[in-house]
Amino acid sequence: MSPNEQFLVECAKEIELQGANQELRDATTHWMNIANKGKYSYHFQWLGRPIIQYPQDVMALQEIIFAVRPTVIVEAGIAHGGSLILSASLLRLLDLYEAAEKGEETISVASKRKVIGIDIDIRAHNRAAIEAHPLSGNITLIEGSSIAPDTVERVKQQVPGDARVLVILDSNHTHEHVLRELEAYAPLVSPGSYCIVFDTVIEDMSDDMFPDRPWGKGDNPKTAVWEYLKHNPEFTIDRSVENKLMITVAPDGFLKRAG
Repeated sequence: MSPNEQFLVECAKEIELQGANQELRDATTHWMNIANKGKYSYHFQWLGRPIIQYPQDVMALQEIIFAVRPTVIVEAGIAHGGSLILSASLLRLLDLYEAAEKGEETISVASKRKVIGIDIDIRAHNRAAIEAHPLSGNITLIEGSSIAPDTVERVKQQVPGDARVLVILDSNHTHEHVLRELEAYAPLVSPGSYCIVFDTVIEDMSDDMFPDRPWGKGDNPKTAVWEYLKHNPEFTIDRSVENKLMITVAPDGFLKRAG
């Protein structure tokens, strides 16, 4: 076993112990309840666009995208576009990395990878900023409800038959909406890849955290995940991701497809 392999084995053991540490889990939940009251996740950007994600989840996305090496990422929920820019930049880096692996010149590498972003309302100023971004060539925007049949069909038409697909769900957070998104988009996920469902943490937060939203305890992305997994055993929760992060908005939300 190489030194790096030994390091990874040690990390895996430490991550498992960390995830089982109830004192740490309780402290994390307490911290997140306080932080979210100040809209903690709203205060970060990626390459100039607000991303509205926890830094820990950004790191998880980087690790997953590198491991999976998708050619298409489907994202439901756009907001300011920071997450699309993150995904596009990581896909471009994958192009450069794979070219370097093959000993090819990287300065003129063209990318066939893309991010498909879906939102029911892409505000004009956000669309303009995304389309003006240097990475816009790797982004396709689709406006419409993510669960509307015509929107789902438009997304599927953008996904080549040989694509390696990763899906990220981060739009309307009600149980019914997320369940229908899972039914529509999780089947696109390639074997060994992920469907990442954000904001499952709503189930674990204080009852008064979302007084002006249609979601809350018992009606949120985590309850939708639980329902979906009852009938779709090809997906399992990869708890090694959340055990590593501890601070994440997606507990039970990193769904890995067998293969």
